[in-house]
Amino acid sequence: MRSYSLIAPAKINLYLEIIGDRPDGYHELAMVLQSINLADKIDIRAIGIETIIVKCDHPQVPPDAGNLAYRAASLLSKQFPDIFARYGGIEITIHKHIPVAAGLAGGSTNAAAVLVGLDLMWELGLTQRELQELGAQLGSDVPFCISGGTALATGRGEILSPLPNVEGLYVVLAKYKNLSVSTPWAYRTYRQEFGHTYVSESSGQESSRERVHSGPIVSAIAHHNNSEIGKLLHNDLEKIVLPEYPQILKLREAFASQNILGTMMSGSGPTVFALTESQAQAESVQAAVKATMADPELDFWIATFNPNGIAIAH
Repeated sequence: MRSYSLIAPAKINLYLEIIGDRPDGYHELAMVLQSINLADKIDIRAIGIETIIVKCDHPQVPPDAGNLAYRAASLLSKQFPDIFARYGGIEITIHKHIPVAAGLAGGSTNAAAVLVGLDLMWELGLTQRELQELGAQLGSDVPFCISGGTALATGRGEILSPLPNVEGLYVVLAKYKNLSVSTPWAYRTYRQEFGHTYVSESSGQESSRERVHSGPIVSAIAHHNNSEIGKLLHNDLEKIVLPEYPQILKLREAFASQNILGTMMSGSGPTVFALTESQAQAESVQAAVKATMADPELDFWIATFNPNGIAIAH
């Protein structure tokens, strides 16, 4: 087949704990990641010349190596040069629905879709694990975006343990159009302020495991206890981002004042989400927060939890 269309779901964090520094300069993390059905559509088609073209209907998405989707295609073309030469170049068209620079893994899920799509188009026959190992070279969220669903992520986020699917939850998301938060800044600032609490290499892995507090939310997920999941939402980066960005804190407080299961900032922000148990409740929360904030720069979405990652569009 000479072309594929793929659905690339966004991701939220239900849990993000920073444990310590890693020798590679990244942070050691414990996270619970969740796919949602707010998704981009990625079209991939073969073209006759040996080049990679990226098109997108969003002005902030770069069409070159600044784009993770481009880098995913470039990575595979270098890994399999003979196949790239045989099939020729590719054109990638990104239909953007996930907000840009939102802490929702939009770039990572686009890259994941390109890896999956090219594996199919070039008939590489790669396993999901092999695709995830390639994805880890592009970014920490890419391996999760390939498989999706609900997962515990450790290491820098690339070591994944699938968790039972969370069902029956709706998520209301909100993000300021004119606001973005630098992920490197957030982690760097967290290190400066809280580095003294990190588990050190010398204290060993046992101590590190004792320090991880993700057990209760993992247990709540295993027992399908949605109200408990809402109570146990946790994101260490809120300690850095909320004081620096008062409008994100205000948005979070507006969600918290509603009848919801829980609210939190996703990743390094600036998206804030709230969990509800019905669409009607989600719509009510969205309307109330929109009225409270009354800001034309604030965008809202309602989504459900998604049980899988990249999928072929039908």
